[in-house]
Amino acid sequence: MNVRCIGVNTVHGEDYKVSGRKTDSDYMLILMKSGGSFDFGRGDVRAESDSVIIYDKNSVRNYGGDGGVFICDWICFDMEGDSDFLEALELPLETIIPFSEAELLSGIIRSIAADFYSAGSQRAKTMDSQLKMLLYKVKEACCPRGVVQQSADPHYTVLNELRERIYRNPQLKWSVDAMAADVNMSRSYFQHIYREIFGVSCISDVINGKIEKAKEILSETSCTVSQAAAMCGYDNEEHFMRQFKKLVGVTPTAYRKKS
Repeated sequence: MNVRCIGVNTVHGEDYKVSGRKTDSDYMLILMKSGGSFDFGRGDVRAESDSVIIYDKNSVRNYGGDGGVFICDWICFDMEGDSDFLEALELPLETIIPFSEAELLSGIIRSIAADFYSAGSQRAKTMDSQLKMLLYKVKEACCPRGVVQQSADPHYTVLNELRERIYRNPQLKWSVDAMAADVNMSRSYFQHIYREIFGVSCISDVINGKIEKAKEILSETSCTVSQAAAMCGYDNEEHFMRQFKKLVGVTPTAYRKKS
């Protein structure tokens, strides 16, 4: 992942407007610190302060002030070599995402900006790790564990119970076939309805459950990385470490040091 350009606490006048801007390679994350108006092709919608918007790399961008100054933090970045990371997160693009801990995100963006304008030999690696952490935090805001809006789908109750068991028991071998059989559905229908209700694939939820448990173990116990991997159902420590870094943005050891 490469940071292309970045701005912290950028202030624009009330007449500020971006209209029809498009890039072929850069994604753009905006952290709102004031109100603003966005048009994602469905008419103008208002974004309140403390909300996040992520533009796709091929999107047309139309946004600006909404009767007052327009203040935001922002990052333009590409996913060179890391497209799988963003796909695994399944973040909603061109959607206004409320964020209750906006200052946390702003702090990460400030840290990325400090590296962006530094001459440090490790700046690229540091920015890569911090950007992944930033995106992972946004993912948590989109779909926090245990917080899923009640669905009218008749399968909601049984699937939500399964989802709770997945997160409570990350050490189990949660295969698609086993999960589908657990709720008496065919494999294909189960995968379809699970994603439709929860907005994430069943396998992504299994992985998220393992990583969330690993973070808890690393933060609150003295267990080794190898022990944490085993407690979360990983047979291969190296696979655990790769998956942890891919989703969290740092290695398990680095995460423990920050906790």
